[in-house]
Amino acid sequence: MNMEQAKSIHLSSILNRIGAKVSKQNSHDIWYFSPFRNEKTASFHIHEGRNVWYDWGEGKGGNTIDFVCHYLYYQGEDHTPADALRWLGNMHGSFTSFAAKEEQSASTVSLLLRGVAQLEHFSFMRYLDNRGIPASLARKYLKQVRVENVRTHKEFYALGFINENNGYELRNKVFKGSIAPKTISFIRGAKTLPEDIHVFEGFMDFLSALCHQKHNQFDGDVIVLNSLACIPKAIPYIKNYSYKTLHSWLDNDAAGNRGTLALMEFAKQEKLLFRPMNKLYRPHKDVNAWHMHRLGR
Repeated sequence: MNMEQAKSIHLSSILNRIGAKVSKQNSHDIWYFSPFRNEKTASFHIHEGRNVWYDWGEGKGGNTIDFVCHYLYYQGEDHTPADALRWLGNMHGSFTSFAAKEEQSASTVSLLLRGVAQLEHFSFMRYLDNRGIPASLARKYLKQVRVENVRTHKEFYALGFINENNGYELRNKVFKGSIAPKTISFIRGAKTLPEDIHVFEGFMDFLSALCHQKHNQFDGDVIVLNSLACIPKAIPYIKNYSYKTLHSWLDNDAAGNRGTLALMEFAKQEKLLFRPMNKLYRPHKDVNAWHMHRLGR
């Protein structure tokens, strides 16, 4: 089997073969519970039209070969492209081929921001309350945004968390996504020239941690990555500043552990004291799960 043959295999066929569970699907999109970790909300997406995948939990994606390499890594096996081709070749009878369709350019924006307003809708307040986030805190950092899907021309509303390039992380009860450009969010702390920088994976964890801080604010500055893939984008905000301690608040899973190690290596290079906060919210997967447990939710 060569590369072109491998890329012609349906990703959905591979996911079904390894036992990944489908959460929802339509004519173009399939959402799976990630095959790389245990999760309650499906974050692994396949676009059937382009035969590509993206894992929102890890901020990684790609084609069929990229997926198999990633899967073999998690299985503790050799995971080079050659290993992926060999694995696919051995199991080829289990898969169906993919006839590529002409699609819009990958650079085409699929979600457009149509409006931004103060957070007030009852359904969002109820959703946030279920996640243990008080309305007063949510209104300080979140907006109520109106979004258009340019492919379907349908509009919907979501919670919006703005990043440094005026993109938005989007959440509602049934949707998790983003409006490009994708990058980090930076929040100033209470102190001027603080010695501490806190790094979170997502904004729900950040808001959950704030609930346990005096006056619902960190003394130090905060970076919300919005994706583990954005760790390199966070580095320029930390280097050569007043910080002396880097606190990481990443998930207690394989992806979070790798992100924590990456931050630890960076802190070592920069001669920063490194404080992973995972013990605080272990055995829970993330800060929000720990926070809800403490509230009895």
